[in-house]
Amino acid sequence: MKLRTFTRKQLGIPYALFLVLFVILPLSVVLYYAFTNEQGQFTMENFFAFFTNTKAVGTLFYSIMIAFVTTLSCLALAYPTAYILAKGMFSHGAVLVMVAVTPMWINFTLRITALKEILNVIEGNLAYYPFLNTVIGMTYDFLPFMILPLYTSILKMDSQLLEAAEDLGASGWEIFWKVMLPLSMPGIVSGVTMVFLPAMTNYVVLDMMYNSTYIMGSLIGSYFNFYDWNNGSMISTILLLMIVLLSWISGRFGDSGSREGGASL
Repeated sequence: MKLRTFTRKQLGIPYALFLVLFVILPLSVVLYYAFTNEQGQFTMENFFAFFTNTKAVGTLFYSIMIAFVTTLSCLALAYPTAYILAKGMFSHGAVLVMVAVTPMWINFTLRITALKEILNVIEGNLAYYPFLNTVIGMTYDFLPFMILPLYTSILKMDSQLLEAAEDLGASGWEIFWKVMLPLSMPGIVSGVTMVFLPAMTNYVVLDMMYNSTYIMGSLIGSYFNFYDWNNGSMISTILLLMIVLLSWISGRFGDSGSREGGASL
């Protein structure tokens, strides 16, 4: 029996169908509502109203602040953790990575509820520290997404490069700053991308940690709850543009960081 060989175009048909059904069509619906009013007429009024509304712009900046602090917290915790797991004296580093990721298998609500009870014991009334508690909850939730790309990036790093830098008289700080950090930049960029923007929209953590303020996810949810698809889609489009911009900047920054790391050697 002769087996049929498939061409690249034929093999790409299932992916193309998936792309059309689950990416292009939903995105087209969002863009349609973002640039139309309730009568279905094209308008930019949705965007003008958002950027002239001080409360909406304040929500955007508050979301960026939470996402920025959360990303820095995740990076500060994940980098040494990933380095120890990748370069430490462990014969089963991959097993320890699985241990770090295992909490993600537990239901999200249960994990945040457990964290909230711990913070209740430490802090007392969580309502007194809304921003701090939100950052702690976000960091706890997104930390594995920062550890995994950093672990992969550091694991692929050639240890002989670090040894060569040390033999050439570089201090520990110079080795980290001029060699290790640039070489691990792809993992940093990937981790930042996976943490920053989701942290701007994860309003469930915000609500469970007794933070009465809004972030962008809360704002989107409130519009869709009142069947205001136009403004909800408009904010989703703004976040989409931020994703594209951040991905472009991250890609350029990651490439330049890798080149600088190679040049410094």
